[in-house]
Order: sequence, then C-alpha cells, then structure tokens
Amino acid sequence: MFAFLFIVACVVFISTVTWLSYKLGETKTNSAKGSCILGFLLSFLPPLALVYIGLLAFKDDRTIAD
Repeated sequence: MFAFLFIVACVVFISTVTWLSYKLGETKTNSAKGSCILGFLLSFLPPLALVYIGLLAFKDDRTIAD
C-alpha cells in the first residue's frame, strides 16, 4: 500500500511540475515547449524542480516586440 501511495505522489508531482513549467513558460519565456521539457526532466530531482519553478515564477514577463 505504501508503494502505491508513493508512486501516485510521484506521478502527481511530475505532472504538476510539468504543467506549471508549461504555463509559466508561455508567459515568461519564448519557448513554452522547451521550458516544459526542462521542467519534466528536472521533476525527477525534486529540489532542482522546485528551484526551477521558483525561477520561472519570479522571472519578468517577456515583452512582445512589434
């Protein structure tokens, strides 16, 4: 039972970090797909994933050049 809960928690964490990376990447970077892939890869190392989400959250929004 404990193993099942651990696996579910890991899947939820990986999904959440990937989704947050994509959503923040849409407004904060020029490549949402790239930030999503990087967030997915970093989600397997939770401390680095949380630092990455924090960096994206505090980054200034990108400006759209005319």
